[in-house]
Amino acid sequence: MEEIKYQPIGTIHSPFKEIAGMPIQPAGAKGVTGTIDIDPAYAEGLKDLEGFSHIILVYHFHLSKDFKLQVKPYLDEVSHGVFSTRAPVRPNPIGISIVKLIRIEGCTLHIEEPDMLDGTPLLDIKPYVPAFDVRSADRTGWLSGKAEEARGKKADERFK
Repeated sequence: MEEIKYQPIGTIHSPFKEIAGMPIQPAGAKGVTGTIDIDPAYAEGLKDLEGFSHIILVYHFHLSKDFKLQVKPYLDEVSHGVFSTRAPVRPNPIGISIVKLIRIEGCTLHIEEPDMLDGTPLLDIKPYVPAFDVRSADRTGWLSGKAEEARGKKADERFK
């Protein structure tokens, strides 16, 4: 298969300088603010984004150096296949988060609820549209009954 390469469009800034102690999902980052510096070459692409209250960030887990096909996630004590988790140690270390967009000043986006490390390379931004993005789920696999725990759970260094 042909190699795929991406160029970051910006950098995400958050108060989280190390993995240990950061929230594992945006739900655990209520009240936390951050910024995103967009490369000026992509500034024109920000047109009309401010009309959305939330955005989907697609980013690179830049500190993930290797992948594992079986991981013990933060919300369980047993191993699961990496594709049934949101662990950063993936064959393609790509993360997604939905954050609140507060405002845009030039090439700087002000956000709430970042759950990623300071300095994370941003690959893409998509508008969050409930009519497109909200789905009713019949099953949530091994996370059944555990998802609410993410609000208070903090990362440790198991995926470093």
